[in-house]
Amino acid sequence: MEMKLITKRIDKIDPLSIDDYIEHGGYASLKKAVGTKRLDVIESVEKSKIRGRGGAGFPMSIKLYALAQQSLDMKYIVCNADEGEPGNFKDRLLMEKDPHQIIEGMIISAYATMAKKGYIYIRGEFDRSLEIMKHTVEEARARNFLGKDILGKGFDFDLEIRSGAGSYVCGEEFALLESLEGKAGRTRVKPPFPTSVGLFGKPTLINNVETFAALPAIIEMGGDAYAKIGTPTSTGTKLISLSGNIKNKGVFEVPFGVSMREIIEKLGGGSDSGKKIKMVQLGGACGPIIPEYMLDMVIDFERFEEFESKTGAGALIVIDERFDIFEILLRIASFFDHESCGRCTPCREGNIHLTNTLRRFQEYRATERDLMSLESQAMVMHQTSLCGLGQSSPTAIISTLHYFRGTYMRRIEDSMDREA
Repeated sequence: MEMKLITKRIDKIDPLSIDDYIEHGGYASLKKAVGTKRLDVIESVEKSKIRGRGGAGFPMSIKLYALAQQSLDMKYIVCNADEGEPGNFKDRLLMEKDPHQIIEGMIISAYATMAKKGYIYIRGEFDRSLEIMKHTVEEARARNFLGKDILGKGFDFDLEIRSGAGSYVCGEEFALLESLEGKAGRTRVKPPFPTSVGLFGKPTLINNVETFAALPAIIEMGGDAYAKIGTPTSTGTKLISLSGNIKNKGVFEVPFGVSMREIIEKLGGGSDSGKKIKMVQLGGACGPIIPEYMLDMVIDFERFEEFESKTGAGALIVIDERFDIFEILLRIASFFDHESCGRCTPCREGNIHLTNTLRRFQEYRATERDLMSLESQAMVMHQTSLCGLGQSSPTAIISTLHYFRGTYMRRIEDSMDREA
């Protein structure tokens, strides 16, 4: 069931050796790309129909076209490696096991868009990732894959590594840009979007680690061949971070169109406790929580968008029947309360109110008024927050209010019984 395109070299090469990477086909796609017209590279990406693997699933070719059309001399390529979403660990795996693949994808993007400078923004806690990526950039530069006149094609592009300070909100592209510029990591009002006004006010392409890592495979096999993998609306493969109450935790690469049940049972080995699976959270802490009976749904952008889930993030967190849903929700709300940057009122104040209301449910003190308040607070935050943190932090609550509403009502009844 696994289909390894971007994980095919993992555990087969030394991540600190550029020679190993080259011996296993590394930088061949870059050489192929720079031997063609820049527009041909973008057209190949367009034919592949690849969508961003970081969360939102925005078509990559649109970003490439938008940046390529900008006429300014200075344009930037930025890799978002600030993987702070609880339940996700796929990008860290790529950085620590096959780092040159990410660099190659960024260089191909730079060639296609005539960008001159790139940055990789890595989460501050990822000490090993930082160490490996810095070494990788130096190796690539020493072999003329970075720097001046790359591969003798008159093409200049160089990279720098930057470290974040552990802020969740810096995973949002505008907050990441602010942090790269040395400012507080808080989002910007948009539009304009990064491809027109991005880093230091210049046109910028921002993509996730997995997205850049997929580019060499697309160039190698061709966009049409890549588009045949997966489903018509979600092409290629997807890295799934599988965790929770599951026997085989880890990262698995599967083609789009595989069901969650197949992943959990065949790759994950099923529940590690012998207890029945009660629910699964999709995409990480900011994703929806669905009941077990929905696990036959396939991994697909369109299907997941119905639940406002970040398919691109690729996390499946399995939770068995031992756990209280309100304990899970309270942990999530407390996390986002801590991580809110505080810039906009709906997120800054809303997460506090969500936490306090959920605590009443968890402590058997809830009333019907608390249920109405929780639902109202969550929807206001979702619809009015400035950035993705505030918009998505109540997603787990909103989904459980829909799929597990009976659980809320029973908790209210139990609370009333205890008071009586």
